[in-house]
Amino acid sequence: MSKRYVVSACLAGEPCRYDGGCSPCAAVVELVRSGEALPVCPEVLGGLPTPRVPSERRGERVVAKDGTDVTRAFVRGAEEALRLAREQGCTVAVLKARSPSCGSGEIYDGTFTGVRVPGEGVFARLAREAGLRVESEETFGGER
Repeated sequence: MSKRYVVSACLAGEPCRYDGGCSPCAAVVELVRSGEALPVCPEVLGGLPTPRVPSERRGERVVAKDGTDVTRAFVRGAEEALRLAREQGCTVAVLKARSPSCGSGEIYDGTFTGVRVPGEGVFARLAREAGLRVESEETFGGER
């Protein structure tokens, strides 16, 4: 069965955030429960553990707070998430706001000080460039 939505797994209630937690969003949880959405965590798909050191975008790179360059894992995970979304026929992505993988419109600036800047996460950009409509849980209206 194909799915219309690809969603951040943390929004579906899966404990895959960097801190081992999740950020459940009722509308996303319902999409997954009803079989309309495919939950993915690009960071986990890229081989990063849960929990993990927090990361932020610095230009085209993704850097962990301890200074480790984790760009390759983020790109690998984004590519795998997009492959799975395409396989399921997804046309809309509902992704975690401000995430270095999933943020759309605004992300953290790479200084780990809470400063936000215009930008998008690695998977959000890839999904948008592939033609998916990308929204965050903050902008998603739940329309079907």
